[in-house]
Formats: sequence, C-alpha cells, structure tokens
Amino acid sequence: MNLNTIHEWQPPALDHSYDFRDTILYALGLGYGADPLDESELRFVYEQGLLTVPSLCAVLAHPGFWLQDPVFGVDWLKILHAEQAFEIHKPLPTSGTVRGSFRVMGVEDKGAAKGALLHQEKTLSDPGTGERFATVRSTLFLRGDGGGGGFGDVPANMADLPDRAPDRSMEIPTLPRQALIYRLSGDWNPIHVDPKMARKAGFERPILHGLCTTGIACRAVLGAYCDNEPARLRSMFVRFSKPVYPGETLRVEFFEESEALRFRVIATQRNAIVLDRGHARLG
Repeated sequence: MNLNTIHEWQPPALDHSYDFRDTILYALGLGYGADPLDESELRFVYEQGLLTVPSLCAVLAHPGFWLQDPVFGVDWLKILHAEQAFEIHKPLPTSGTVRGSFRVMGVEDKGAAKGALLHQEKTLSDPGTGERFATVRSTLFLRGDGGGGGFGDVPANMADLPDRAPDRSMEIPTLPRQALIYRLSGDWNPIHVDPKMARKAGFERPILHGLCTTGIACRAVLGAYCDNEPARLRSMFVRFSKPVYPGETLRVEFFEESEALRFRVIATQRNAIVLDRGHARLG
C-alpha cells in the first residue's frame, strides 16, 4: 500500500444530478412498494408527494472504486466494506443536483497479518449555496495491506449492543432479484449479479450489496420509529458482519435507549447477524 499517495489523494468535487425516477428506483431497490396498499411506503415510490429515503445519500456523488487504481498499491480484491454511517443536515430533495466532496480521514494499521482500516468521508452539499445535505462516512477493510503504518483521524468504535432481548423487531423479506434492481442505482460490481464472479470472490452465489442492506435497515427504522417521515432520522451507523443473499428474510431487532436507537439485522434463514452495532439518532 502506498500510504503517502493515499494520504495526499484529493479528488475534485463531483456534481451529481438526479431526478424523481432515480429516487423511486433507489426505493424500489430497497423493497418499497411490496404492499401497494401501504400508503405510508407508497410515498417513497410514487411521484405524487414523493419522499426521499435518507440513505440515498450513500449512492449520490459516489467517488467510485478509486482504490482499484494501481497507483495506490492496494490489493483491491481483498477489500471489504466494514462500516457505513451518515448524518443528515437537511433532507435530501427528490430531484436536483448535489455536490460531493471527499477526503480520506485516516488509515488504521492493524498489523501485517491483520490488514488495515481506511476511513473516508463524503460531504453532500448544494452547489449553489454550499448548504450541506449530508455527511457520509465509510470504512473499508483492506485485508491484504496491513503493516504499512497509518495516519489521520480514526473514529471511535461503536459500543456493543445491550445484552438483553430486543424491545421490538421487524421482518423484511428480500427478493431473489433484489440485487438486480438495486445495482441500477449505481453499484455495478459483478459479484452481485454474476455467479462466477461471486464464487471467485469467495461467495457461494451473488450477494446483496452492503449498501442495500443498509438501506433496508434505514427503511425499518423509518417504518418502526418515524412513521415513515424521513426528516425524523438524523443519523445512522451500521457495521457489516456477514453477507446477505438475495431472497433471504431480514429481521431487524431494535434496542431502545435514552439517547439513541440501537439495532442489528439478522438473516433469518441462517440465523446470521449481517449488520451489527447499529445506531440511529432520531429527532
């Protein structure tokens, strides 16, 4: 890993224009509209009174898979998505143009045999006024690049979930073709659609996008605690623990605390925790 090159990486700001069809397509990729009589969810997939799912901020003005460039010296085939978080400063419009600005917050070296964590941040703002819509943070696990040192700011680890039964749960089924829909929002990685590529990456079959699972968790938080009013969700964090296979049912288990809502997501068929240490702040 070329640590100095990563440290100095500063891409130009990226403007991303989208319209109501993109907003609806993203929501369809999360399974909204499964019940055509559920009017509270219909608002995310119908242009009349359309609302934006807050987690859309993760896919807007995305810088792409920049670590694939050989100049960074990263073993990109061994990269895993470790964590994802966002903070909403102002509700995202259902259409318009946003500007994405990027920075690498830091690299956390775990040791030669343990890899490294790369923390990056994206800020979405209005190109005209500079007003911020969202701050999006993601952590990548560089499994093949430990031992090279680190730099910068390293976010504190999110605390474990309470050791007790959840206060509430919600089950959301996914479709066998869910990844085929979600990928149309911009993530074209073939491991989500091509069985051969998925097996090459070490999976038995194509897996669901991690950001799709994140969006489904966001959907559950909105439905269970926000009356499907997206402005009430201020921030969210998840840690990826295991992949989801399209067609599985996801159970979101909630733990109510005084200052935040904690949660995890379980693939029920395998009883596997796929998202852990979830944290949501509501307003």
